[in-house]
Amino acid sequence: MTDPDQQQRLEQLEAKIAAAKKAQEPGPRSDEHYSQAQLAWRMVIELVAGLGIGFGIGYGLDVLFGTLPIFMVLFTMLGLAAGVKTMLRSAQEIQEKKLAEEAADRDEGA
Repeated sequence: MTDPDQQQRLEQLEAKIAAAKKAQEPGPRSDEHYSQAQLAWRMVIELVAGLGIGFGIGYGLDVLFGTLPIFMVLFTMLGLAAGVKTMLRSAQEIQEKKLAEEAADRDEGA
């Protein structure tokens, strides 16, 4: 083999190795998909936790006082409001983080 022939084969091999490494790297979309799913589950859990805690407190007060399910209904509604408020706070936090990342990306690009 001649020296230029070896050089050409070496370059082809390096190109194949680089392509194989690039194919094995996970794309940003897959990471972003999992991240979005985690955020969605976080919000669902916050809402359900608010409802569950409100229901539990209301039911406990109804049993304690021997009343109709007035406290259960009242505290379930309060738990729903608290869960929604917590969800909105989480969404705002996520949005602020996303905007900060986008601003940092724009500053790097400039």
